[in-house]
Amino acid sequence: MNILVVRNDKLGDFITALPTLYVLKHHNPQNRLIALVAPLNRKLAESCDFIDEVIVDSGEDILELSFKIKEARIDASITLFSNTRVALAQWIARIPIRIAPATKIAQIFYNRRITQRRSEVKMAEFEYNLQLSRTLFPDISLEFPKPLLVYAGASQAYESFCCEYEITKPVVAFHPGFGGSSDANWTLAEYIELVKLAESYQPIDVVMTFGPDEEDLYNEAKEMLGESRVILYRSRGSVVDFAMLLSGMKIFVSTSTGTYHLASAVGCETFTFFADTLFASSARWKSIGEKQSHFMIPLDPVGRASMFENVKQELKNRLSILS
Repeated sequence: MNILVVRNDKLGDFITALPTLYVLKHHNPQNRLIALVAPLNRKLAESCDFIDEVIVDSGEDILELSFKIKEARIDASITLFSNTRVALAQWIARIPIRIAPATKIAQIFYNRRITQRRSEVKMAEFEYNLQLSRTLFPDISLEFPKPLLVYAGASQAYESFCCEYEITKPVVAFHPGFGGSSDANWTLAEYIELVKLAESYQPIDVVMTFGPDEEDLYNEAKEMLGESRVILYRSRGSVVDFAMLLSGMKIFVSTSTGTYHLASAVGCETFTFFADTLFASSARWKSIGEKQSHFMIPLDPVGRASMFENVKQELKNRLSILS
């Protein structure tokens, strides 16, 4: 069976779809799994051995998208997050079985509509995604390995990174930038305070990571750190290249964004900050990996300050173990 799985939005959202793709492939290895993804997730999707084909949604019109889909000769589709454009494209492509959550006007173009009410957050986003696979295969196992993303060249890539930056100790990384759909974060000054706390532990090396479009944030952090042994790293290469580096790090500290999901998917321990709302909470957006520490940042200044002190204490506890 040729099965299309649609998750054509941001990095973190796509990573929440990976367990679904995995279980569908492993339910029957004869299944051909096709992923419809946004351009930024193409290389990540192509790196997964449980995805057989990748269709890139480049934002073309509905007819062009439907032609791409029709060429793949799809027997069934599972749309994890829908809009009218992708729903209509699948309908025009005449996919026999079209599964999606029963939300928005787009649901009229699907012939198997599943009520989930994700806004109630009775489970995490990736768990809602997994549940949709049971519409197609009621007896499917929803178990998947952790870490889910394992790369053959990861050790070599991490060793090269360590050689370039003269890293000789376990790495704790901080990613201060916003991204994706993150709704809460500490200020750069607060991140620098956490970074300096970690820097005081001699048996570890501290890295701050920055996206390719975060030049200003990089320069500001560099100025605030002054003379420091902290390594500032600007991402280069693909998402997969960054994933391989993350797989060698011990702890990744960041807000709830795509890089957090990526770190967890490759097995790195995460310290993650979420908005203190149900929609943006860790209950909804916990990652697909293990070893996760979640912190909800309150909106009020007193609660925020108290939570920051809690984060510092928890980080001290974990760094002491690493040391």
